[in-house]
Amino acid sequence: MFLSPYFTKQDQSVFISAQQASDFAKKVAEDFNPIHDVGAKRFCVPGDLLFALVLTEYGLSANMKFKFAGMVGDNVELHLDKSVTDKFSICDTKGKEYLHIERQGEVCKCDVQTAAFIKSYVAFSGLNFIHVLMPMMKQHQVMINPDRPLVIYESMSFHLDHFDFSTMSLHLVDQALVINGKRGDVTLTFELQSEGKVIGSGMKTLVLSGLRDYDDEKAQLLCDAYESRKQR
Repeated sequence: MFLSPYFTKQDQSVFISAQQASDFAKKVAEDFNPIHDVGAKRFCVPGDLLFALVLTEYGLSANMKFKFAGMVGDNVELHLDKSVTDKFSICDTKGKEYLHIERQGEVCKCDVQTAAFIKSYVAFSGLNFIHVLMPMMKQHQVMINPDRPLVIYESMSFHLDHFDFSTMSLHLVDQALVINGKRGDVTLTFELQSEGKVIGSGMKTLVLSGLRDYDDEKAQLLCDAYESRKQR
């Protein structure tokens, strides 16, 4: 499975080093959020890597919901139960919960479909900051703190009509930002397509923190810094 370089598994324990997490963020997801950098003060494993790990371990279900409960640090020992029900959580060995999962319907454990789904989803995530979130902030005349930019992945859900696909792409169909003080709740709705046909749908929610008045110059510097990190 293409995901194997980005985690280490021992029996039912999984470890993700800061280097593995950072490599996944940059090489697979094209996510250049500073909190995924090795040595970052507020380092955390990308939510998309945890999501991908669940699909790799337990299969792709027709209906799934993921809700993040905490941020995974460097080399935290996560425990993956061998058998799970339709509701389960990813926890560390001390019982701290990081991700809640609900699933329904048929389960597909084929590497081709699972890899296609993971790659298309994380590619979609990688475009969110520059192409979706920044224009949305400009539209609402708010922005995150340019000195400590923080965007938190909160939840994701999807429905698949069938598993008869070998390639997939995600297409944004709607977006919304609800502002509450210094917090912004983002909802992104998308379609799942294969060979030009819609085969499912999904929704992703994010939290923008430390909102303040929009500033064109600072917003541009934020975008430039992000693109510069990407080029490096």
